[in-house]
Amino acid sequence: MTSTQQTETTATDALALVWREVLAASHRALADAVAGASAEHLNAVTPCSEWTVAQVVQHAAADQRAYAAALGVGPGPAYDPFAPSGVLDDPAALIAAALDESATAWATVSDETRSVPTPLPHGELPTPIAAVMCAMDAAVHAWDIATATRRKPSLTDEHAGYFLTAATDLVEPLRQWGAFAAIVPGEQSDTPVDRLLRHLGRNPRWTTA
Repeated sequence: MTSTQQTETTATDALALVWREVLAASHRALADAVAGASAEHLNAVTPCSEWTVAQVVQHAAADQRAYAAALGVGPGPAYDPFAPSGVLDDPAALIAAALDESATAWATVSDETRSVPTPLPHGELPTPIAAVMCAMDAAVHAWDIATATRRKPSLTDEHAGYFLTAATDLVEPLRQWGAFAAIVPGEQSDTPVDRLLRHLGRNPRWTTA
């Protein structure tokens, strides 16, 4: 067994009992973050470089639909997730439909399913890791939206720890793919949430000011 396989096995075991709860909580966080964004927020800047709140909403919805499609539910996003238009009439409805597709898709996955296809460049991944990567996508974009709209994000240290367990060895190919910015240097006082955000190319101290 290679070191990568060992790491994957350890992460899979650590996440096997929690992935459904983490995914559901992350979906709720994204829905709540979008529900709290009013029309005047849609053109606001976000921690995602060069993207507005509307674009982050579109991107997050497309990502959830991509995971659902990989699992055999729905047609996938109707636009490039990495080129969102920023033109958005009903963000809550867009996110609700995407999260419903994603939740429906993950509900078809049994506890005995060892691995599932994903929309990531990695392809098929162990089920708990794939699910927590999908959850991380929702949770971190919920953080982006809540932070951009000056509300307290719901991302917790506990869930950040799970996301780091799943993503630490998977992010670099995604970073090279353009999904994440460069790692932001850390500070001694960093929490697990801070470490996760920095690992994903975000400044945890980012503000709209």
